[in-house]
Amino acid sequence: MSLLVVGSVAFDALETPFGKTDKIVGGAATYISLASSYFTKHVNLVSVVGGDFQQADIQMLQRHGVDTTGLQIKQDQKSFFWSGRYHNDMNSRDTLVTELNVLADFDPIVPDAYQGCQYLMLGNLAPSVQRTVLQRLTQRPKLVVMDTMNFWMEIALADLKETLAMVDVLSVNDEEARQLSSEYALVKAARKIQAMGPKTVIIKKGEHGALLFGPEGQIYFCPALPLEEVFDPTGAGDTFAGGFIGYLASTDDTSFENMKRAILYGSAMASFCVERFGTERLVNLPEAELQSRIARFTELTRVELPLAV
Repeated sequence: MSLLVVGSVAFDALETPFGKTDKIVGGAATYISLASSYFTKHVNLVSVVGGDFQQADIQMLQRHGVDTTGLQIKQDQKSFFWSGRYHNDMNSRDTLVTELNVLADFDPIVPDAYQGCQYLMLGNLAPSVQRTVLQRLTQRPKLVVMDTMNFWMEIALADLKETLAMVDVLSVNDEEARQLSSEYALVKAARKIQAMGPKTVIIKKGEHGALLFGPEGQIYFCPALPLEEVFDPTGAGDTFAGGFIGYLASTDDTSFENMKRAILYGSAMASFCVERFGTERLVNLPEAELQSRIARFTELTRVELPLAV
């Protein structure tokens, strides 16, 4: 089934306790597209970059089966750029530089060839931009998944809630879920968010896994894979989302039971992402390595109970 990904394609400059980078390719839509490409071969991208974005990086996306017809290139402008420094715990960071550049007035144009998409992933953008995409689709997708962040909760809450009412699944981290719902307990937080529109809520807890809340009170928890090395958590949440919706699109099954499997696949992809800087581990990932990682996750979540006496 066809998947439409909307979000940022950008440059990042990163510093962690394990090293630092110059400008490297980043952006929510980049991570989502790369992760989902391992499961579905019909990934369509809507985003915008400046004239400084390298053709080789666009070709890298294309080699992964990502259709870049919807990638706007504004030759006389610069691409979105973010620079950050992570603390020793890797869970907190300081933003050093944010340059919106082409993203400041991004108008998401959906090519005719993308109409009729069955799955839509709205990466973190202004809620008004996310809503514009939905309004420009001639047919509502079978499943709409949305990501957002605390920044929009602080400056555009009413706008955010209007967009939330139009989506099926919301993916946020635990801090964002608490802020959006004004509830500390995540079960209560999920229920309040579901009342805003999305019937399914994913709450990511970083190295502590992810929670999936279904429309009929179902709850599923997937742990994170214990890793020996974590170099860079940038893009892990977007990679998770890409694996999640990519798997759903490949199976064309949006049941809660299949979403549980999709959470596992998303978690497996995110575990690769954090092992190197930026998108390095997501490019040309061997199929055998991916299947081995998924098998490790499956084993991690399996337990045999003794027969009742």
